[in-house]
Amino acid sequence: MFGTRLFPGGIHPHEGENGKAVNGGNAIAELAAPPRVVIPLSQHIGAPAKATVNKGDLVKIGQVIGEAGGFVSAPVHSSVSGKVVAVQNCVLANGSESLAVVIDNDYQDTWVELTPCDHPESLTKEELAKIVRDAGIVGMGGATFPTAVKLSPAPGKTIEKLIINGAECEPYLTADHRLMLEKADEIIDGLHLMMLALDVKEAVIGVENNKPDAITALQSAAANVEGITVKALPVRYPQGGEKQLVYAITKRKVPCGGLPLDVGCVVCNVGTVYAIDQAIRKGMPLIRRVTTVGGLVNNPGNFLVRVGTPVEALIEACGGMKANVKQFIYGGPMMGMAICRTDIPVTKGCSGILCLGEEAMEPQESACIRCGRCIQACPMQLTPARMDAAIRNGNYEAAEQYGVMNCIECGACTFVCPAKRSLTQSCRMAKKVITTRRKQAAAKKEG
Repeated sequence: MFGTRLFPGGIHPHEGENGKAVNGGNAIAELAAPPRVVIPLSQHIGAPAKATVNKGDLVKIGQVIGEAGGFVSAPVHSSVSGKVVAVQNCVLANGSESLAVVIDNDYQDTWVELTPCDHPESLTKEELAKIVRDAGIVGMGGATFPTAVKLSPAPGKTIEKLIINGAECEPYLTADHRLMLEKADEIIDGLHLMMLALDVKEAVIGVENNKPDAITALQSAAANVEGITVKALPVRYPQGGEKQLVYAITKRKVPCGGLPLDVGCVVCNVGTVYAIDQAIRKGMPLIRRVTTVGGLVNNPGNFLVRVGTPVEALIEACGGMKANVKQFIYGGPMMGMAICRTDIPVTKGCSGILCLGEEAMEPQESACIRCGRCIQACPMQLTPARMDAAIRNGNYEAAEQYGVMNCIECGACTFVCPAKRSLTQSCRMAKKVITTRRKQAAAKKEG
């Protein structure tokens, strides 16, 4: 139906000479902990964590410094041992502020006592989910949804299939690729543990076919594990989107406004699965992640980095920047966020830091020529140009009717637009306005 594609729409963005090929062969290097970490208490979708430490407290690696603020939330742990020097606001990549715990590293690397589980097969589903929750694990592909919530489906919801996202379809990013190559056994073990927690018998790992070495590594690791298969997917952005991945693998269509859970699926990123393995087998909370640093840096790399490390430390680890850097991107070039400062901390959802040149700068917009390319590229089968016109006229009601709340903000429409319209940004703004209005209306009704 879609030719070589497994879902409607999508694109194949050109990466240039500084893309995946440069970094795909670079093994994961552990980045030294910085002198000071700034650990935001809001690193996930849902309620921010609540600080459990105060200025002057001494903390250890892995110690809880922020407790979950609700069911859809996640605790936050210290990534270094040392002294809390402040509990104050910090700026996040999206420009908002979050309360954060600032810790000066004492370089003693003193850990809290960990409690690994030697026989997780003997634990109940609830006990496995609790370990994941207590470890502060969230979706590490960028969405940062608390993983324990996915492992605790509502009564009446039946999970039939577990789908793991190893697509890593954004240009430049290679963190998941390296993780699949170097930690294939742990990923498969973590997947097995997730299957136990959800009581499912079938799991599929989707990997784009431009990563044959990762596919081979995962297939080898899964050879003797019942119920796990690895599926090679054609290269197509945004193959890693939850709804696109579910359709590509199962041909089940997640309803508008719905979740994969509504069609019997749970989707997780390979990095999340690895973190689950480390939490259950070793008792380790989520305090570090693999992050790609690429683009116009002297020595691109993939780094295992402590949460709370400033962006500037990663750039320095790559030998600094080359000339003509015009923009910093926190995340990938399609769905990441442009940042104007390098003291922003790495969080649980930070898959990449990119230093880009002229190609990243927004060109001058011109009038829509009604070519329809944005409609062809949209993986959600929306009408981006039509929504954009309504939004620019302040008609958010019409934009909502056209389905703007179903936009996944993948950036495909903006990428293909010959008039260089800021279609994705327009939809993103409209979603925030509509969400704010809904909250205000609900508050007024309750009051």
